[in-house]
Amino acid sequence: MAPGARAGTGRVMWLTPERLFYAGLLGSPSVRTMGGLLIYVALRAPIRIRFDGGPWASTELAVVPAYMPHSVACDDRMICDLGLEAESIDLARLPSVIRGRAGPVDDAAFVRHVRQAHAYLSERGRELDLQADSFDQIFFGHALAPRRLDPRIEAVVQRIRNAPSATATAESCAASAHLSFSRFLHLFKEEVGTPFRSFRTWKRARSLLHYVTQDSNLAHVALDTGYPDSTHFSHSIRQVYGLKPSDIFAGSRKLALIGERVAVGDGMPG
Repeated sequence: MAPGARAGTGRVMWLTPERLFYAGLLGSPSVRTMGGLLIYVALRAPIRIRFDGGPWASTELAVVPAYMPHSVACDDRMICDLGLEAESIDLARLPSVIRGRAGPVDDAAFVRHVRQAHAYLSERGRELDLQADSFDQIFFGHALAPRRLDPRIEAVVQRIRNAPSATATAESCAASAHLSFSRFLHLFKEEVGTPFRSFRTWKRARSLLHYVTQDSNLAHVALDTGYPDSTHFSHSIRQVYGLKPSDIFAGSRKLALIGERVAVGDGMPG
């Protein structure tokens, strides 16, 4: 049993290169801008969500497109969210519950299923051999259709995904793709759906999640994740997550990591 589950907290995180499942503390409702398509699910109390400083909307389920600034709050300290990396999914072929959505969604069956999956993974996550492709099966019942990228852009995406802390400039990536600088930037945004710089910023910030349960010096984490100094690190992380790095680490102390091994066992609730 995962340590967090044993303590009765239900705080778990499953992180793969293209997916994220997080059930844990929310933190303050500051503006966040994350590079995955986000699916927020209320666990024990309704969540509230708003865009561009607009009115709060209360809901059990909300979808936020990638790179859309938003704020989310909940009277309960726990929240659950799924993150799908935008460059990895065909947006036109997503399940209807999340396809083309932005904001509150009414789908009690999907909410119930995610809550069951959360309970299951909290209880048995450490016992299971979870592959990266098990994620879609558990939460959606089938593999999500992948986005087909231009091979030159796909190579750049893989380069940044595999080494987000490395200094991958647009100029060097354009050269490796055998494209002019301007053509590369245009094609990258057309294929991936976001500018090159935003994509690189997100992947670097996302890599922080691999460290949050470790007892690490934040200055060392900043350097390990590719930030030139602690000031830049703190500013960038706050822009993405709406939280200071120290608050993220403090809120992750009882978080159980799952998905470190390789294939799903039986017993997942339908």
